[in-house]
Amino acid sequence: MNGPGFLQIAIYLIALIVLAKPLGSYMARVYQGESVGLNRWFAGVERLCYRLSGVDPEQDMRWQQYALATLAFNLFGLLAVYGLQRFQDVLPLNPQALPAVAPDSAFNTAVSFATNTNWQGYSGEATMSYLTQMLGLSVQNFVSAASGMAVLVALIRGFAHRNAQGIGNFWVDMTRSTLYILLPLSLLLALALVGQGVVQTFNPYQTVNTLETVSYSTPKLDADGKALVDAEVKPVSETVTTQTQTLALGPAASQIAIKQLGTNGGGFFNVNSAHPYENPTPLSNFLEMLAILLIPAALCYTFGVMVGDTRQGWAILAAMTLVFVALIFVTVPAEQSGNPALVALGVDQTATAQQAGGNMEGKEARFGIVNSALWAVATTAASNGSVNSMHDSYTPIGGMVPMWLMQLGEVIFGGVGSGLYGMIVFAIVAVFIAGLMIGRTPEYLGKKIEAFEMKMAAIVILIPPLMVLGGTAISLMLDAGKASIFNPGAHGFSEVLYAWSSAGNNNGSAFGGLSANVPFYNFWLGLAMLFSRYWLMIPVLAIAGSLAAKKTVPVGPGTLPTHTPLFAVLLIVTVLMVGALTFVPALALGPVVEQLQMLKP
Repeated sequence: MNGPGFLQIAIYLIALIVLAKPLGSYMARVYQGESVGLNRWFAGVERLCYRLSGVDPEQDMRWQQYALATLAFNLFGLLAVYGLQRFQDVLPLNPQALPAVAPDSAFNTAVSFATNTNWQGYSGEATMSYLTQMLGLSVQNFVSAASGMAVLVALIRGFAHRNAQGIGNFWVDMTRSTLYILLPLSLLLALALVGQGVVQTFNPYQTVNTLETVSYSTPKLDADGKALVDAEVKPVSETVTTQTQTLALGPAASQIAIKQLGTNGGGFFNVNSAHPYENPTPLSNFLEMLAILLIPAALCYTFGVMVGDTRQGWAILAAMTLVFVALIFVTVPAEQSGNPALVALGVDQTATAQQAGGNMEGKEARFGIVNSALWAVATTAASNGSVNSMHDSYTPIGGMVPMWLMQLGEVIFGGVGSGLYGMIVFAIVAVFIAGLMIGRTPEYLGKKIEAFEMKMAAIVILIPPLMVLGGTAISLMLDAGKASIFNPGAHGFSEVLYAWSSAGNNNGSAFGGLSANVPFYNFWLGLAMLFSRYWLMIPVLAIAGSLAAKKTVPVGPGTLPTHTPLFAVLLIVTVLMVGALTFVPALALGPVVEQLQMLKP
């Protein structure tokens, strides 16, 4: 890696860490009900929301009530998004007269956006109306992110409270997350993106003349719009010549801002953040990439403030950052080294002033390899899933890193709220392991970790691997699953494994070689997204309720300090060992084999 590459990565990391403390402190004041400066504008709106919805903001919910409110609210959002898609052809703000979305695709998309996964089996500009994009998908970007943040805050209160039955109020936590955190940040980022050229308009798509005549092949259709086939049941194609191009437009900037800040990732257009109308310049690229990890990083400091010891938050943030940086320096060199098979053909893949060098397949020239690889690691370290390059075109090792980051449970930064509560669960497991080694009842932040907490932690850790490995196995055994695989051998296996890793960990990115917009994958990936979101939220809230009811144990000579570099290392080892033991056999069948095949003489 050359000097400019190091500089790009360093600037990104410095900006991220510098912003974590002030934003984290601000969010702690929001959740503790303190004045944050925006109260003069939003306090009245907040009270109006409670009054109109019949919510008592003073109610302190038990964990069961908190979980029921979370599930009920998210179910309502899922049904609303499904309905919008099914009836968008008769609803307003559909200038292109797009038809209703098919039932299986509508189900998958509704689940995807309600669970903060934002897996997309469709092309946005050819499928979703402006109304569906704004009222359905953008709104879910806000409230699904706020739901994850609310569950995290409830878990933090479990450590902060003592001898208490309640863990807060879901409606208050979600409302404040939206009004005071997500909405202001999204407004600022959207304005910045519009200034860089990201589109924001209700105008219909524009048809423009091209400078040259363009010819392309397309399937020939019959009178009913179905593809014609010949005697051998092969598609019949026809050549079309045109001098025009249709430019897809829409209210994109407002959705792009929250898709990044809420670690949602769903693109307004088909190629997501590689599209010039979503991400036109290196500055917009930097801002969007920074937004992906900004709130997850800052929430670590929020955690430290709310439990009364900021060192705890810094220790977790340090553990996340160390793993993140290490994997950046695996992915970037893997992509810059290029493909040995091309070297044998005499292709020069050396980076020079005249060419980018390395593996530029599937990458935008305006971003280059470093910013593309950095984005790939950031978007899969967080449960974001947006892309500014095609992960399917990465080298085997370069593509394996994003896949493995998802398989670690989306705890290296992770989604807003969900990443940190997942990492706290791993911290509970780490102190339990340490307690076993010294023969002492494990404690974390003054609370004893007992059998109930460990059972719930085991559920949180085991559900995603069950979804990923079980789903991959089923897909490769059934004809319906294998029919969508476009690439044979190890890479085809990697495409399926990546899809299930993405759905089973609520990420949303994909290897593009798998045609997933079919009933089989729409239904089963949808179920995986549901289980991986809510079967994790419920045990996390159960842990919060159990811890809140306990008294605080005084620190003694046998207490394991959980704010030290030693504990950060123990936490990293715990996360990596679980990921390695669970997924290395599967990775060996996919990207590892493919890498060996690429290197063979």
